[in-house]
Amino acid sequence: MNAAQLAINGPRLMRQLEQLAEIGRTETNACCRLALTDDDKLGRDLVVSWMKELGMTVTIDPIGNIFGTRAGSQPDLAPVMTGSHIDTVRTGGAYDGNYGVLAGLEVVATLNEAKQLTQRSLVVGVFTNEEGARFAPDMLGSLVYVGGMPLDEALDLKAIDGPRLGDELARIGYDGKADLGAHKPHAFIELHIEQGPILDIEGVKIGAVENLQGISWQELTIVGQSNHAGTTPMYLRHDAGYVASAIATFVRDLTRKMGGHQVGTIGKIDLIPNLINVIAARATITVDLRNTDEGLLKQAEHALATYLKELEQSEGVTITARRLARFEPVSFDTALADRIAHHAQALGLSQQRMTSGAGHDAQMLARICPTSMIFVPSVGGISHNPAEYTAQEDLIAGANVLLASLTELAN
Repeated sequence: MNAAQLAINGPRLMRQLEQLAEIGRTETNACCRLALTDDDKLGRDLVVSWMKELGMTVTIDPIGNIFGTRAGSQPDLAPVMTGSHIDTVRTGGAYDGNYGVLAGLEVVATLNEAKQLTQRSLVVGVFTNEEGARFAPDMLGSLVYVGGMPLDEALDLKAIDGPRLGDELARIGYDGKADLGAHKPHAFIELHIEQGPILDIEGVKIGAVENLQGISWQELTIVGQSNHAGTTPMYLRHDAGYVASAIATFVRDLTRKMGGHQVGTIGKIDLIPNLINVIAARATITVDLRNTDEGLLKQAEHALATYLKELEQSEGVTITARRLARFEPVSFDTALADRIAHHAQALGLSQQRMTSGAGHDAQMLARICPTSMIFVPSVGGISHNPAEYTAQEDLIAGANVLLASLTELAN
């Protein structure tokens, strides 16, 4: 059988996706494997065991990224890499990240069974803390891997629940010793569910991703004055709760005014003292701004900063901003996206070019090698939610496009 006739084992891929999803399963059927927790360790252990069963060489770097390598006939050539992450948000689904890792392993299993040796080695990567749900910023492991953040700085980051990142890596046994960036790829392709509604709505099977939105995360701390909710006249209030809600309204209005690809989200609000009859003395909120255009993203950031100054004056509060993450928009490799589209068409699958609205490890790998992504539909556009769902036939189709794309690149 030649490489063009190969197809992945769909039931095996689905079985492994189900097995991994059981680790960290909650009462609400969510997958909860926050980065470097005990459940993340169990997930890592399972994936590493599967890599070893496939005869892959497993290495772990100092930020905890895992790499399984299937040697090629010309190991001196730069390898072709795929992969994603297995950490989740607190209310995650079964496919986000996990699908890209396990489909990579399924590609290796398929080539092994067909006794097909590629010229370049194939590497499947599992990147640390992609979600940013426990440690900020997101895409942390891949960011450190490509040299975008010093290792020491990353190891000193504190989790939302307190522990230091380096200590948690050591605690779960994934403080590896392999050189950072040891596997500089010839090319990188990440397979992922879309996490948006476009493919599902339009009835298209494969997205060839050609760019990715820029991301701006901030945490805003608003300090006002606590006082009695009944006896304090409205004109004498310094209400941190009101200011937080005003910012939330401003962000939504800003996205409507700018239109296009501008999106904005207030994902977290904490109030102190958080009592029904007390004016809030302090509020902490997060703001997530995204756009495919760097100039427009900067425009949105500037508009927000100007509004915060106006609120300080009008409401008699102080507002402190702390940047959590800032990544410019990314353009992926056009030729690689062309090849993904070609292989989708060759397999009889409808396809279209796409922008990614979510951040992914691929945006970091794009700094060091030709990179693109393959998307498959997310039913209803739902992700970061236990209801996240992609039809089995679409998961298998995406994995077959990945198989064809990686095999071509590796030969």
